[in-house]
Amino acid sequence: MNSTALLTDHYELTMLAAALRDGTGDRPCVFELFARRLPNERRYGVVAGTNRLLDAIGDFRFGEEEIDQLRRNAVVDDSTLEWLANYRFTGEIDGYPEGELYFPGSPVLTVRASFAEGVVLETLALSILNHDSAIASAAARMVTAANGRRMIEMGSRRTHEEAAVASARASYLAGFTATSNLEAGRRHGIPTAGTCAHAFTLLHDSEEEAFRSQVKALGAGTTLLVDTYDITEGIKTAVAVAGPDLGAIRIDSGDLGVLARQARDQLDALGARNTRIVVSGDLDEYSIAALRAEPVDAYGVGTSVVVGSGAPTAGMVYKLVEVDGRHVEKRSTSKQSRGGWKKALRRHKDTGTALEEVVFQASTEPELGPYDRLVQIPLMRGGQVTDEVPTLEQNRERLRAALVSVPWEGLKLSRGEPAIPTIYLEN
Repeated sequence: MNSTALLTDHYELTMLAAALRDGTGDRPCVFELFARRLPNERRYGVVAGTNRLLDAIGDFRFGEEEIDQLRRNAVVDDSTLEWLANYRFTGEIDGYPEGELYFPGSPVLTVRASFAEGVVLETLALSILNHDSAIASAAARMVTAANGRRMIEMGSRRTHEEAAVASARASYLAGFTATSNLEAGRRHGIPTAGTCAHAFTLLHDSEEEAFRSQVKALGAGTTLLVDTYDITEGIKTAVAVAGPDLGAIRIDSGDLGVLARQARDQLDALGARNTRIVVSGDLDEYSIAALRAEPVDAYGVGTSVVVGSGAPTAGMVYKLVEVDGRHVEKRSTSKQSRGGWKKALRRHKDTGTALEEVVFQASTEPELGPYDRLVQIPLMRGGQVTDEVPTLEQNRERLRAALVSVPWEGLKLSRGEPAIPTIYLEN
């Protein structure tokens, strides 16, 4: 079964069937994906999942199995089933590339197509971008807190098996250096890293036997987990087995700051001055920041990153904003939308610091200043991905540069206003 059956909601097909029947399904429309606010009063969001979405749209098909399921359950009528069987997206999509920052109201994705072609993409687009952007936004905060130290994503056992792969990719986009998820390495070319767990130590009759086995198999440059029993004895045994060229030790429990200082002193006294210290165990951006002054060389982060560190969704919505060139908008209290096809530019100081996000109607593009840049790029034309879509590596660099442009107070981990304000230009 392909992604279509998994990522189309019943209500989308209800709208589709009715629109096809009354003739409005062919009306040219503009849909916009955006966030009304940032979760937990964070100061910026990170766009992720765009490239995955484009691949998913290219593969978006209702095959025989999906059509049969819809027919058996009488979800839609036969004429709608025939339309679905021939579905191919032929419209245009613009949007923020992966690794771009977004703020409340930013037009992260703009879909221009017939109502029928565009409406069936709602759940697909939201499920991918809401998840991946939430993970990347949390991961970027952790990378900032780590202040250049190595970051390893290790959350596969704390989430759905497919979400684990997507989370590893989003974390890497945000600046993590490696993942323990081998499938993410295979699909996306992400560096992988990992070491033995406590089970391997417990398997052997002594900690020394476990360490000797691991070093024999992987060499002295491996990382030995030293806190299965007693950390001081574990470090002593690790250096005795691997020698002063031991690659790293990992500490997975306890007061990590205190233990890291003690471990550094002990390693240095044993002559293992180049042996790195890796810490893990329920880390998030706050605990990573608290360890900034400690002699930690790398962090292994699991649960907190794959659940968005308290914000498991980016809160994005997908709204119809234009029909036949006419602006339409939702006016419900606290859920308003702004009508019309919109674009955005970001203004900067001459130093590169971002000043504001300017959202404007596509029909009235303002004059760009010397330090302004348009944020959206063409993503699909005629249903085909454009050559302008950047690679994962290019988007990693995009985010690194974007975070440098954020005013320093915008990088605080505390709750607050968005790092830069969103300004709307009316016609």
